Amino acid sequence: MPNISARSKAAPASPIRRLYPLARRAQQEGKKVYHLNIGQPDIPTPKAFLRGVKEADIDVLAYAPSPGLDVALRALESYYADWGIELREEHLLVTTGGSEAITFALNVTCDPGDRVIVPEPFYPNYLGYARLTNVEISPLTTRREEGFHLPPLSEMEQLIDGRTRAMLLSHPGNPTGVVYNEQELANLVELALRHNLFIIADEVYREFVYEGTHRSLLSYPEVADRVILVDSISKRLSACGARVGVLASRNAQLMEAAKKCATIRLSAPTFGQLGLAAFLADPNYRELIKGMIREYQHRRKVLCDALHEVPGLTFRRPEGAFYIMIGLPIADAEDFVSWMLTGYPGQETVMLAPGEGFYATPGEGKDEARIAYVLKEQDLLSAVSALKEGLKLYHVAQQAPTAA
Repeated sequence: MPNISARSKAAPASPIRRLYPLARRAQQEGKKVYHLNIGQPDIPTPKAFLRGVKEADIDVLAYAPSPGLDVALRALESYYADWGIELREEHLLVTTGGSEAITFALNVTCDPGDRVIVPEPFYPNYLGYARLTNVEISPLTTRREEGFHLPPLSEMEQLIDGRTRAMLLSHPGNPTGVVYNEQELANLVELALRHNLFIIADEVYREFVYEGTHRSLLSYPEVADRVILVDSISKRLSACGARVGVLASRNAQLMEAAKKCATIRLSAPTFGQLGLAAFLADPNYRELIKGMIREYQHRRKVLCDALHEVPGLTFRRPEGAFYIMIGLPIADAEDFVSWMLTGYPGQETVMLAPGEGFYATPGEGKDEARIAYVLKEQDLLSAVSALKEGLKLYHVAQQAPTAA
């Protein structure tokens, strides 16, 4: 039988979804599983978005233009202008989710074997996108006890070599909830200028800020030619299944190359673009987003207050997004998460995302897990209750003698 490609073999399985078969089996056995492993919001998708899909005035569901529908591009221009980010149509490309935008960004900034600096822990699919584009990740390790903020400029600079082409980061952070401050952003800008690097800025969670403020890297004029914005409507509109994202840059040569990638894949989903345009045309859309953010801020408080009551568990309160990385009082988080789905005796259990898969550095994150606080208050409390009891019983199970 012919061999499959080396890059596909090297692509990692998702730590967020890898244990799903265990969760499915637990559910089939009658258990309630609280899914805190995946960033799938339970907040209803806005009606304005759904109306844009249901009331679409089309006779034939044809290909959309490769860069995006005109109505979607105009709506995006207006949206970014409200954030003080002036972009014209030629600066924008509608993509099939933020995932495709990152893949395009890697393809147009890097050749095979080039390197991209990524603060870890990071969204694990970054590693998958890199492997499939033959790009190497240079991990920049950040620490839980420091709130996952960036290290000094001198430490970041040590990772740069002749093959380094870009930095890729999420801001606010997934999985950490970090919101970078002005000094950290200024350091990134200086690094990009000093070493002629691109910055791929994944700003999907820009509205989800509870402490500090968010400043887009596109707002720095000195790096206008090297910042690539990645965006998505999945979380902001609670519309993960729409698969509509954005790649934006003021670099004309880069956008020309990215739009070549877009023609190869033909077009992004038409219905998702129509829904987005209808949502952004709703005069109340800003208030709808603010209401969603208030709900996540409340959930953050509920979750953090409950986690403080779990013995041995450590964390820093996240500043943005809707994730938190926790330190567990155990050696192997993946083994614990698996046990919660297969060995925990309670009728209600919880599924977390083991932390090791959010790192590229071997051995990092083994005692960590990511929680997505995307469930309503009572579900979060029930999930933490199961986690607390599970840790106690897991310790007992680990200490029990094994049969000869």
